[in-house]
Amino acid sequence: MAAFTESRGPGAEDELWLCEHPPVFTQGLAGKADHVLDPGAIPVVSTNRGGQVTYHGPGQVVAYPLLDLQRAGYFVKEYVYRLEEAVIRTLGDYGVTGHRVRSAPGIYVRLDDPFSHARLPSPQPSPASGRGSGAGLPLPLAGEGGGEGGPDFTNLGKIAALGIKVSRHRTYHGLAFNVAMDLQPFHRINPCGYAGLATVDLSTIGVSTTWNEAADRLGHKLQALLAS
Repeated sequence: MAAFTESRGPGAEDELWLCEHPPVFTQGLAGKADHVLDPGAIPVVSTNRGGQVTYHGPGQVVAYPLLDLQRAGYFVKEYVYRLEEAVIRTLGDYGVTGHRVRSAPGIYVRLDDPFSHARLPSPQPSPASGRGSGAGLPLPLAGEGGGEGGPDFTNLGKIAALGIKVSRHRTYHGLAFNVAMDLQPFHRINPCGYAGLATVDLSTIGVSTTWNEAADRLGHKLQALLAS
């Protein structure tokens, strides 16, 4: 990805890579070693994407959009929104409602009823944080740890994680969408820097599908939403 991004000229076509990784933990640029609790035999790889540690493995669709944002005509915050929207629409194909959580990029589902269309409660100002509702704060590119005044993950499970890199207006890295995988390795880390954050996949919330079908659906959503 880095080689493609650094070598592409202004006329190079954008690409979308969809893949499935062998078991691996990846650390982002802001990654803290103490968020890796017990990696065991699974390798830990440092990367230059944003955010903290996450896990990739079989049964997970990993999407790497390699875009020229300057040519596409929108900025990084809009790019992150479109990535998340692609996951939300893919979940919608399966009748599942995906949710955004303020200051915690990625997509989440209700653990008690993933098929409920009810909105999440509005985030409340936190006296501990001293930041009000968070309006005007920079948007992290991946989870950067909780703490007082952090995101509220009550009754939520994370089904898709984001971690991106933008170099000279060109994107790489991307998102990971959990389909039907061994979720145990997520218990060996603080996912995206959040201790105790539940991680789910389509299988554990009652949706049966194949990796190929989920990848195809997500890929088509990304192609439509990332077009300029």
